[in-house]
Amino acid sequence: MNQNKPYFFQSYAIIVISVISLLVFKPFLPKKIFSETPVATKNVVVDSLALEAAAEDEGVAEEQNDTLQDNSRISFEAVNGIKFPTENFDDYKGYQHLVLFYEKLLQLETKQQGNVRIAYFGDSMTDGDMIVKEFRASLQNRFGGEGVGFVNITSESAPSRSTISHQFSSNWKTLSYLNVKNPVKPFGVNGHVFFVKKDTVEPVWVKYKASNLSHLSSLNNPTLFYGKSGNREASVNFIVGKDTIAKKLNPSKKVNALSLGTGDIKSFKANFVKADSIPFYGFNFDNGRGVHVDNFSNRGNSGLPIATFNTEVMKAFNEKLGYDLIILQYGTNVLNYGSLNYTWYEKKMSRVVAHLRECFPGVAILIISTADKSTKYDLEMKTDSAVVPLTRAQRKYAVSSEAAYINLYTLMGGDGSMVKWVEEAPAKANKDYTHFNFRGAKQVSDLIYKQINNGYEQYKKLRGMAPTVPSAPTVAEPSKPVVKKQDSIIKKPDTTNAE
Repeated sequence: MNQNKPYFFQSYAIIVISVISLLVFKPFLPKKIFSETPVATKNVVVDSLALEAAAEDEGVAEEQNDTLQDNSRISFEAVNGIKFPTENFDDYKGYQHLVLFYEKLLQLETKQQGNVRIAYFGDSMTDGDMIVKEFRASLQNRFGGEGVGFVNITSESAPSRSTISHQFSSNWKTLSYLNVKNPVKPFGVNGHVFFVKKDTVEPVWVKYKASNLSHLSSLNNPTLFYGKSGNREASVNFIVGKDTIAKKLNPSKKVNALSLGTGDIKSFKANFVKADSIPFYGFNFDNGRGVHVDNFSNRGNSGLPIATFNTEVMKAFNEKLGYDLIILQYGTNVLNYGSLNYTWYEKKMSRVVAHLRECFPGVAILIISTADKSTKYDLEMKTDSAVVPLTRAQRKYAVSSEAAYINLYTLMGGDGSMVKWVEEAPAKANKDYTHFNFRGAKQVSDLIYKQINNGYEQYKKLRGMAPTVPSAPTVAEPSKPVVKKQDSIIKKPDTTNAE
């Protein structure tokens, strides 16, 4: 025991000296413990266009004459006789710019006619159908609709996705708009293009199986989307149960669609035969009625790569899918560039929105801001200093682009909210103080749905209609083995399955 005393006193002395040194040098240490240089991790990476854009605008001072101050008043022009009240910039929501989208919802609710399609673009926050899953379920519970929507040929998030079982062979070549500027064939609406590999052993295949969730318990009208090629020998063998259905591919147009059939099946496997040089995009699953939400999430996406979309190819996609609303939820991969000036991002994303309007004429656009994120300052987790400036930049480009806006940071609770979501029981976010867990994703989805629905109810009031009080949005429940009642929604011609 006595032999250990010298070591004990030595250790104690080292601790005392360390504490004193920390107190002495603390004023000279950075308050922010972690580096502000973007660092790639499993879930938070940075796309090449964001890095280039930040580097180009490094050191650029924010414009002195800021025309959008917190007390700025924003008025709107009437759309189809509907005009929402003037808003303050600081509280901007922009429901006015969702009028056409709301009109489509009203047709569904009152006449059970038509359908509504939403493209939900995001980063790792929506990876594996997080947030989008509950958002889709809330809309389909209220307005109808069956099907998970558009699904890639391959996906890094397939193992974690609960809304569909998705498997694929290893002999696929995947190109993403996050790291390839000039693909040999244009990217699809999902920001990817897929090719079979020539130097691998056949077959090249994908396999999908429906989940047991409500509205997602079948693969509704499976339809393969693929691009243009000179290959006239390719075909796809669809294996459904014990049956094999061979279908020839005809890659003659910018965007082609091959339907497996108009029925609903539980699962299938698709083998691709002699399909070299053909660009493949993915499969779509929907019943052509109600609401459908496509999740186009990409880990590491800043949103800027959307500017590389080929306009004519996107128009061809839109002719078949028919989008009414595009949601952009970004920010995680734009924080921490060593500056609190996001003028560069505001300008770049304004161009992205303008490009989307060219690609999808007449579509409504909704911007969802970055969520709260915490960083360690003076050994304490606090809201990152870049969060508020980024949400402001996102609001500014939403206003200037005539898009609707949701401030997710504010809806979460504002300053310090991520710390609460992580540390309070039960936790709603992960220990990285950035990403939500399943419980948190559900709440975020409810917050987003509630704001969109508030605007919809205001729209109906402006139309002179009595508002309705829908049931609270809920997570999609497992489907029950009961006889399914006939859907009362009238089906309109399904252009998705057209060649």
